[in-house]
Amino acid sequence: MNKMHTLCFNWVPKAALVACVALGLAACDRPTPVERDAATYNVVHVEDANKDIGTYVIPQDTAIVNEPNADEIFYGKRLLNETKRLLPDNVGASMNCNSCHIAQGKVPLGDPYINSYNFYPKVMPRAGKEVDLEARINGCFLRSMNGKALDRDSREMKAMIAYMKWLSQNVPKDQRVDIENAGAIDESLVPDPVRGEEIYYAQCAACHGDNGEGMKDSRGDIVFPPLWGDESFNIGAGLARTYKAAAFVKYNMPMGIQTVGLWGHGNVLSDQDAVDVSEFFAHKPRPDFPGKENDWPLPSMPKPKDARY
Repeated sequence: MNKMHTLCFNWVPKAALVACVALGLAACDRPTPVERDAATYNVVHVEDANKDIGTYVIPQDTAIVNEPNADEIFYGKRLLNETKRLLPDNVGASMNCNSCHIAQGKVPLGDPYINSYNFYPKVMPRAGKEVDLEARINGCFLRSMNGKALDRDSREMKAMIAYMKWLSQNVPKDQRVDIENAGAIDESLVPDPVRGEEIYYAQCAACHGDNGEGMKDSRGDIVFPPLWGDESFNIGAGLARTYKAAAFVKYNMPMGIQTVGLWGHGNVLSDQDAVDVSEFFAHKPRPDFPGKENDWPLPSMPKPKDARY
């Protein structure tokens, strides 16, 4: 030890040395990580949901490395999490896919992706025709993202679908995981936007802003999406409808103060609260959606009562 080191060592108070030694010993005594069982759900047949025929286990993302197309799945995961940053030419709003698909699409009632790969193609009321998964994803880019459609054969489209396929965990096409994409809401309730404004500023503004502008981090990346204004979803998006939005809000918001359930499971607001606050923010100014007049073209699949147009 040279003279300078000796001087520095002698200068350190004994109490500090004792503290350093204690901290060093504590660091050596590392606690064992707590193991948590992954969430599981029943698997049922599409045509008969009354009989359980298997068990679905929410997969850990670390398991992706075992897949032959791991790089593609990881890229799809990144795109869903960082859509605005990675696809700026296709996203007009300050939104990511997972701004609305809670916990990377793994949470029931939070618009999960778990059944997405097997759910499509399917006839959808708003389109009035059969829609495959590529078209459904592009519908989100055009409406919720207020942007432009992806090339159906692009690397990005294939990667997002690869993630959703991996998340399905090879559940056969004629089966589904017994979960709901959205919770039930009482649509007989009459919305009160004045009361909804009060709820918004008490429960929502801390994250989504006093003017619905959302929140970004120091790098400009989206933390909480805007709920109205030029950078929000457009009028053609599902969340621009009062009852559709309320079903999401009731079961997923606000995220920070729920006392039971998984992350993102709200259950703080009543049905009336959720309907009122959704009426308030859904009817705020937002971008238009060209072609909205073509929605719900079939009399057999009529326009819902909360449609904005």
